[in-house]
Amino acid sequence: MLRAGFIGFGRMGITHFSILNAHPSVEILAVCDQSSTMLNILKKYVNVEVYSDYQKMINNTELDFVVISTPSDSHSEIIRAAVDNNLHTFTEKPFALTAAEGRETLAHLNNKPLVNQVGYVNRFNEVFMEVKRLLETGVIGEVKNFSSEMYGATVLKDSKASWRGKRKTGGGCMYEFASHCIDLVLYLLGQPDKVVGSIMQSIYSSAVEDLISSTFIYNNGCSGTIMVNWSDETFRKPTNIVTIFGTSGKIVADKHAYKIFLKEADPMNSVASWIILLIVSSKSGQTISQVLPRR
Repeated sequence: MLRAGFIGFGRMGITHFSILNAHPSVEILAVCDQSSTMLNILKKYVNVEVYSDYQKMINNTELDFVVISTPSDSHSEIIRAAVDNNLHTFTEKPFALTAAEGRETLAHLNNKPLVNQVGYVNRFNEVFMEVKRLLETGVIGEVKNFSSEMYGATVLKDSKASWRGKRKTGGGCMYEFASHCIDLVLYLLGQPDKVVGSIMQSIYSSAVEDLISSTFIYNNGCSGTIMVNWSDETFRKPTNIVTIFGTSGKIVADKHAYKIFLKEADPMNSVASWIILLIVSSKSGQTISQVLPRR
């Protein structure tokens, strides 16, 4: 049985808690948060130790790992404290707000046999994993163009009092949303050779960006765009959409399903071609296929 502690118990902390609390191999022993209201609720309804100081929680509780869901500027500090106590960590992204801080934290690990994972969960989604497999088989031919988009209704006013609305504590839409898009591109297509035309725009926020667009260029002739907007209230939940165009077809995917359009010669007419549409649901695990004539 793995013994878990939670540091930060906001929206994502509660989400991770609900998942791990149902895991047969995990026992949650302690939760740390700055909200006295949240701690009082946990005391009353949940059988865990509660703390307002994460260092005290780590020192006073026999833990195997911690889940870190605090504002972004505190991640590296808490990771280093966990490493000093030989604890495995799962950390909400970003790992750090600066490259220098990230390198310092990695060096702090000093080759210790500890699991340290950052919450870029989309690359572990079964639909995106299947898209990765399809790309590796070359089913859509040589990849020429792509887009990785993410939209959500996270910031709908200038949240000056919130850590998300401050550059030093949250890092803005780039660190919160765009990092998911970028990580998914790295997973599916690899690291670009050049990044150009990056634009960061404010919609509601006065201190950070709410919208980001950028172009990734690869030396093999492939290029693609990143488009991210965390102030789009037409999306109830954060949504990552990937479109990949190749010489033999196209894939469109989100975390629930993918569609694949393939060019194929019609055996009755070598000039005509067809589109094969496949939809794979991550919920049901079922595959629905349909062949559509292309006119």
